[in-house]
Amino acid sequence: MNQGLIIVDVQNDYFTGGSMELVGMDKASINCSKLLNSFRTKQLPIFHIQHIATREGATFFVPNTPGCEIHECVKPRDNEIVLTKHYPNSFRETELNAFFKEAGVEELVICGAMSHMCIDATTRAAFDLGYRCHVVSDACATRDLEFNGQLVKAADVQAAFMSALSVPFAQVSLTDKFLGY
Repeated sequence: MNQGLIIVDVQNDYFTGGSMELVGMDKASINCSKLLNSFRTKQLPIFHIQHIATREGATFFVPNTPGCEIHECVKPRDNEIVLTKHYPNSFRETELNAFFKEAGVEELVICGAMSHMCIDATTRAAFDLGYRCHVVSDACATRDLEFNGQLVKAADVQAAFMSALSVPFAQVSLTDKFLGY
């Protein structure tokens, strides 16, 4: 089955010193890089997704700032597609689906950030479009959230979203298992 890799929003603002620092982003980005290198070696389709904020009052991924740039660890090569999005769902108002169809991609390998937002929305949309999805959980990162005054730690957010995606939306695994190590 023809696979394509989607690297979602691995951008500077999510790293230490950025405007929306995530828990575990350094580790997740290393695993994204491992996946990227594997897909490059196998010459499989790679799609980089870059979120650019358009919402009034946005505090991260602000256009024309260093924070919105794709992080060095997964820097796209000239022959790799970079799509700009403005919503959590990487398919919404982008050409992502058309690129996958053109490349004959049937299975998507999804990694990046944030697990509870763009990874979730993109995976569910891909599933609804008929793709087989594989989310690499340790190549994704999230952050602490708050709900009704209760703090939800990033590890709990991550576990809840990966669990929710695992049936029926995606196969969820760790990087080394996915790569066969």
